[in-house]
Amino acid sequence: MTSLVRTQTLTIPSGDTEILAYLAEPSRPGRFGAVVVLQEVFGVNSHIREVAERLAGAGYVAIAPHIYHRQVPGFEVGYDSADLELGRRYKQGTSADELLADVRGAIAHLYSQANVIPEGVGCIGFCFGGHVAYLAATLPEVKATAAFYGAGIATMPPGGGPPTLSRTGEITGTLYGFFGEKDPLIAAEEVDQIEAALTDHNVPHQIFRYPDAEHGFFCDQRYSYNPTTARDAWEQVLQLFKTTLPAAP
Repeated sequence: MTSLVRTQTLTIPSGDTEILAYLAEPSRPGRFGAVVVLQEVFGVNSHIREVAERLAGAGYVAIAPHIYHRQVPGFEVGYDSADLELGRRYKQGTSADELLADVRGAIAHLYSQANVIPEGVGCIGFCFGGHVAYLAATLPEVKATAAFYGAGIATMPPGGGPPTLSRTGEITGTLYGFFGEKDPLIAAEEVDQIEAALTDHNVPHQIFRYPDAEHGFFCDQRYSYNPTTARDAWEQVLQLFKTTLPAAP
């Protein structure tokens, strides 16, 4: 974080409860577009906070809701096998309705801020958050979504029911999907299904497939970090938000 970015952790309403969220915003005066940042299974940890801060540095107000808050307030772990097992356990305790309530709460908070242009938001998510971002893309306020290596989109939803992919027709904004072809958690056939569904429902989209990338390639704290791929993906994300989100006159 630099002096160009201001951050805080705050509490926001979500459905019938309240959850924690991490907010990063430009420190300069003005009105900005806004982005919801959705965590990996590891919580709103230093990597997710850094993504929010990078977005703030690029001129957006970014908020990262703690989507495990109902089960474990303030959850944040690292990347070893025990952390992964714990994060996956809490992932199993989520539901699509609660996750959508968390995103709606984050959007409501963004819209309440004087420095946010309340004319649609972006959404970016990684790992489990990539799946949740695809789900959040069904909300009418979400104008642009960047979904990174979200496993299970084509096969299941959080909490049970038809796969999240079956809701593709509800997406009204633009969606970019980012996948590594060496990702053991997401079969190439599933990426094909996602791309086909977006095409069938006339959703503006691009699917980026990186031949040398594994799961988690964007996170510089994971063994699978791929700096070349991460740099390209970030450029695509910034271009997506630049062309779809409101900007101050």
